[in-house]
Amino acid sequence: MATPNAHSVAVHWSVQDMLTEYLTSGRLAEVVYRDSAGQVCVVHDVIRDLFRRAGQDFILLGRGNLVGIDHVITLDGQLLSVSHY
Repeated sequence: MATPNAHSVAVHWSVQDMLTEYLTSGRLAEVVYRDSAGQVCVVHDVIRDLFRRAGQDFILLGRGNLVGIDHVITLDGQLLSVSHY
């Protein structure tokens, strides 16, 4: 039983590490996510902030879009394991 939890934590940290790398480098990223209406959105922007509020993780994009990490489908073509989509 400990293996699935350990795997989930490892995946979570790899996503956190990837997002932190984009944040610190200021590198432009293609972010594909679902908005609150369920529409798929594709933006090319920098990740300005990464934070946790009310038990959920969020990214703040350079143009001011606040996106829940669980709504992000891909980041530069890489599927995020925390996505529910």
